Amino acid sequence: MMVRRAITEKIPFGWVTAEAAYGFSKGWRSEPEQADIFHVMATTRHDTVVTRWSIDHPVHDLFPGLPRQKWKRRSCGEGAHGRRIHDWARVEVTPCTVRPWHREDRRYRVLARRSVSRPEEVSYYIAYCAAQTTLDELIRIAGSRWAVEECFQTAKQECGLDDYQVRRYPGWHRHMTLAMAAHACLTVLRARELDTEKAETEPPSPSTSASPRPDA
Repeated sequence: MMVRRAITEKIPFGWVTAEAAYGFSKGWRSEPEQADIFHVMATTRHDTVVTRWSIDHPVHDLFPGLPRQKWKRRSCGEGAHGRRIHDWARVEVTPCTVRPWHREDRRYRVLARRSVSRPEEVSYYIAYCAAQTTLDELIRIAGSRWAVEECFQTAKQECGLDDYQVRRYPGWHRHMTLAMAAHACLTVLRARELDTEKAETEPPSPSTSASPRPDA
């Protein structure tokens, strides 16, 4: 709903990312695609895509025979315990050319994120992007969802984002808007406070300190 409204209102944004509960829905994925909005969405291992072998190819079946050099060890951002490093791979899949919004310079790709310590643990993503989009860029977008989750968690703790009892969408929307506005305000105030503390504790640089007067 919120992404749809953002597209309708022509709010500028370049990418959409979402957890598997949303990314698994082919119908929902098609909405940003129709508006030519790129996305990297988590999905389940049982999701299917169109390939040259099948029109319903399970995503988990695309990677077992992939050559070792196709897997790249990358960080997708900082986590609670440091950098989140996994092995990543991508496979290009066939777009459904009967879609009226299909463009030749766009690509559909499936990403796999494999645990370094537990290789049997693999997560999957569906991506719609420009043909020249690199694997590192797709990893960056996939990893950005954790920052959003952290933002939601902070907003719940500090601003009561999830403290509501409503029956209809307008009431929910009003509560969420006010809570998110309060969270944005607190974030700005905190950033200013950190800047002030940093300025007070850092010694002046040599270029700003007073130069000694030469002897007469």
